[in-house]
Amino acid sequence: MDTNEKRAAYNSGLAKVAVQCSADPEVSGWLIKHLFSASIPIAIGMVKIATFAKPQNVIANGKKNDTTMKIPTIHGYIDRRILINFTADPKAVEKIIPFPFRPKIYKDKAIVGICLIRLKSIKPKGLPDFIGVNSENGAHRIAVEWDENGVTKSGVYIPRRDTSSKLNTLVGGRIFPGKHYYAKFNVEEKSGNYHIDFKSSDDTEILIDANETKLFNDKSIFGTLENASDFFENGDLGYSPNKDKFEGLRLKAYKWEVRPLDVLKVKSSYFENEEIFPKGSVTFDNALLMTNIEHEWKSETNK
Repeated sequence: MDTNEKRAAYNSGLAKVAVQCSADPEVSGWLIKHLFSASIPIAIGMVKIATFAKPQNVIANGKKNDTTMKIPTIHGYIDRRILINFTADPKAVEKIIPFPFRPKIYKDKAIVGICLIRLKSIKPKGLPDFIGVNSENGAHRIAVEWDENGVTKSGVYIPRRDTSSKLNTLVGGRIFPGKHYYAKFNVEEKSGNYHIDFKSSDDTEILIDANETKLFNDKSIFGTLENASDFFENGDLGYSPNKDKFEGLRLKAYKWEVRPLDVLKVKSSYFENEEIFPKGSVTFDNALLMTNIEHEWKSETNK
């Protein structure tokens, strides 16, 4: 692509951003407040265009608009996602999850785990992929239930999030739910073999060595790959703590497809911390792999 073609593509992308921003003050606010403050170079041009959009907090027709900054629908691609799943003693889990949540019980066990996810082209929906952010991320998850308007709902409680992206650490708790700890990731992937480890800013550590396989762990509490897939697909709503509230974010995968992994080694300083989980209360169960999944993240009402 020559210089003129690159310039034309760039201008076309900015034009799309301008249309989106002028039509959606929520997206404009997201760009101005967070992309610019995070010093993403491409955002400078977008912010200049976005400033022509109607601000969110203005007096119009004698009425003040809602001043709450809400996350726009986020679009991107799950390049790779590994779900490392453990069974746990429900009594141990009950002690670390706050009201209104309670452990979701499966065959007398609580289900906890880690999501290791590489995201690509993450940006507000409708904006071009080239402005998106890429990152490696880890989330500790606990399958939970709660009562809402007389109905039992289910999802995951996420006590901590870790990320390779300094942008995510800046906007975590502001735009993206929950505090994000900065972590250094070491990732090696080749011919169906996966090694991922990270050490976070507070010395939390994760490690997994695994290979793709066609056989689901026959010792798993779920029995079959289908049962495990259904369980985790239904846990698409996650809540993260942020000061005095829990912020909700729902994953909408355009397709749901998991494959089993044969795990050679797995370590988690969080789940191995006997001050949180007494010795013997957490046992590895299975690991699942997802790749190349287009998806959206949508905010849900805080609790």
